[in-house]
Amino acid sequence: MNDGTGFPVPCSTGALCHYLRALGGRRGLLGDLGVLARDCFWLDVTENEVAKQIVDAAYRVHTSLGPGLLESACEVVLAYELEKRGLRTVRQQAVPIVYQGARIEMGFRADLIVEDNVIVEIKSVEAIAPVHKKQLLTHLRLADKRLGLLINFNVALIKDGITRIANGMPD
Repeated sequence: MNDGTGFPVPCSTGALCHYLRALGGRRGLLGDLGVLARDCFWLDVTENEVAKQIVDAAYRVHTSLGPGLLESACEVVLAYELEKRGLRTVRQQAVPIVYQGARIEMGFRADLIVEDNVIVEIKSVEAIAPVHKKQLLTHLRLADKRLGLLINFNVALIKDGITRIANGMPD
């Protein structure tokens, strides 16, 4: 809902009520309002703003469920938490690779891509190996993204399990 000049056009009360009914409260009030703000006013958020929300959501998931869950369970619950916050989250997104001029459709699968600009790689391992960081950096480069988060849920404190990987952006 834009007037073509780049300035947002406020939604009418009727359109607002219809929109919130269509969302159906799936994300809770704050999540629905976040989706409304993004969709109605075409708000773009930076990678760093998205990353802050991802870190906070990971903290909430980890404190609620604890360490040691399978990666697939952590992925589903983290995606749910991010969607509740109104963030577009795609799970197991196939990312194509261009190799020697040929496009290979199934290059790799990203665990999560949030707001189409942050890749989240989820682990539940004893320790993050250097190859995990290199894989995420390669994924960022191939997907043409600038920021990724490597999150290991198998740690006592989630802050010790989060690694930020930047591809051509300031650390």
